[in-house]
Amino acid sequence: MMTFDSEVELMKVARAHPKAKLVLRIATDDSKAVCHLSVKFCAMLKTSRLLLERAKELNIDVIGVSFHVGSGCTDPETFVQAISDARCVFDMGTEVGFSMYLLDIGGGFPGSEDVKLKFEEITNVINPALDKYFPSDSGVKIIAEPGRYYVASAFTLAVNIIAKKIVLKEQTGSDDEDESSEQTFMYYVNDGVYGSFNCILYDHAHVKPLLQKRPKPDEKYYSSSIWGPTCDGLDRIVERCDLPEMHVGDWMLFENMGAYTVAAASTFNGFQRPTIYYVMSGPTWQLTQQIKNHEFPSEVEEQDISTLPVSCAWESGMKRHPTTCASASINV
Repeated sequence: MMTFDSEVELMKVARAHPKAKLVLRIATDDSKAVCHLSVKFCAMLKTSRLLLERAKELNIDVIGVSFHVGSGCTDPETFVQAISDARCVFDMGTEVGFSMYLLDIGGGFPGSEDVKLKFEEITNVINPALDKYFPSDSGVKIIAEPGRYYVASAFTLAVNIIAKKIVLKEQTGSDDEDESSEQTFMYYVNDGVYGSFNCILYDHAHVKPLLQKRPKPDEKYYSSSIWGPTCDGLDRIVERCDLPEMHVGDWMLFENMGAYTVAAASTFNGFQRPTIYYVMSGPTWQLTQQIKNHEFPSEVEEQDISTLPVSCAWESGMKRHPTTCASASINV
């Protein structure tokens, strides 16, 4: 089974694998997504019928429709329109002579709790749309691609400060005399945008550091920036955040680092990818064993799950102390 969105792709499949089961990928309005995908992959509705007719001429079986509203979707109504469009393409397929039975609604689902649009808000919109356009008796199998939803919160990245630089604000060219005597700090850590933090460049991620060491109640905070270890000036992780003075050897934690991070990391400048450690709390271990042994009591399922850690920093029992970040993005 494979997707297609052009006649050229159809011709290629006809030559190389004429018995393939094909899924037509259609365009969506991904203007309100963080990462746009339709600009690269899609067939417009007005060309979908032509592609279906061409597939029929080539005797290639089209079994369904797929779409993706874009990674980091911020408008659940986008799913409604995409599902409606998919229904139109299913009807086209029936008219052309296909018996289509698969709908792939793609991804775009959030993977952490610190987002404006919650997973439940999206499903509250998707489910009625599916009931309307693809009811349970329609014979259509519905699948999704919730990759980020499953893995984002599964990883917490721990980085170590390997270097530190003190910069007086007067050296930055500030015209504010009151600020000229203040100092800011630049911290260099052992991972960066060529490693796990490539998500800042390619996934529009906004990361926020947590401190492993608890600050003193009266400790002063300074304007700080966090940088990766490579020679590239672009290797900046956090543009500005407020931190107590930290030292070489101290640790910072970054939660929700499971999606589009280590998978795309490189070894640029000879820096190796981070070592991965697997941790699990006692309650989670007990629950997984119940599931494994088919002893999962349905009547307490929701209660048990709600008490489990929401990220692996919680899971490991790491102490986490929040910081204030005015900007955790990078300008490219």
